[in-house]
Amino acid sequence: MKTKMRHAPSPHQPKRRVRGAALLAAMLTVALVATFAASAMWQQWRAIEVESAERSRIQSAWILVGALDWSRLILREDSLARGDSTDNLTEPWSIPLEEARLSTFLSAQRNVSQADDASAQTDNAFLSGRVTDQQSRMNLTNLVKNKAIDETAKTQFERLFSYLGLPQNELTLISTNMVRAAAANTSDAQNSAIALMPMTISQLSWWGVSQNTIAKIAPYTTILPMSTKINVNTAGAEVIWASADGLDMSDAQRIIQARSSQYFKSVSAAAKVLSKPELLTATLFDVSSEYFEVRGRMRIDQTIVEERSLVHKQRGKVRTLWRERGGFLRNESADAMGKS
Repeated sequence: MKTKMRHAPSPHQPKRRVRGAALLAAMLTVALVATFAASAMWQQWRAIEVESAERSRIQSAWILVGALDWSRLILREDSLARGDSTDNLTEPWSIPLEEARLSTFLSAQRNVSQADDASAQTDNAFLSGRVTDQQSRMNLTNLVKNKAIDETAKTQFERLFSYLGLPQNELTLISTNMVRAAAANTSDAQNSAIALMPMTISQLSWWGVSQNTIAKIAPYTTILPMSTKINVNTAGAEVIWASADGLDMSDAQRIIQARSSQYFKSVSAAAKVLSKPELLTATLFDVSSEYFEVRGRMRIDQTIVEERSLVHKQRGKVRTLWRERGGFLRNESADAMGKS
């Protein structure tokens, strides 16, 4: 019977195991260090991107503040220079600024447009904007008179809602809440039933107005601090037609065509264009405006900042009533002035 011989363990095996464990530990250490390094690099890259985006946003905001001041200066000069006291679409404020490189606005004599300072970023900065006459639109504030619904204004908006194919019950909702929001009594204003007065058309959603209605009325309506008249020199045909009871759309188009060659210096001059001049009265219409919306858009690389402001123009004085920064309704920013 044969017996099995057992080989004695080699003295080199423990050393091989130690070397294998050391190699594995080294590989794990390298992987761990690489992970930490990659994480650190990503965090640093992210911090740089955040800092760069924030710097661009702040720069854009300051540039838009300057653009607002520039627009106010144009409106102020217009209030001082106008000889016939009219506001019309031939004046400098009505010309929109299409997107243009910021460096084109800087002085070439001082080589500002070629600044080496990286913080300027003038080569990648683009500015655009426009000024819109808010009295070219129907003012929802007109719906309230002596703490009640004004029937004349309600009839005007009923015509507009009918033209746009919108439900009249939403106009009733807006009218009711406008009366509640316009409550002047302090004790009433503290009542929870009082609606909060919106500043813009998009904020009508606070009252439960549908987004479809808001989008459709945005180019034709506005919300101003006080009741206003329609400026026949800047209003669109739909607004003029809806504001004058008994007026045909063809008559409104005739007004638009007549002012394209010569703006109106008085409401009576605009009324002469119509077959029934009595439909265009000075109680509802005017040839000048006090309220304007200033919009600005600044783009630096992929960063876009938009801002709009409502300004009140008086002779020799233009003051900002409110400012808003962010994204806005496209239809609300659409220019309905002069549309046929």
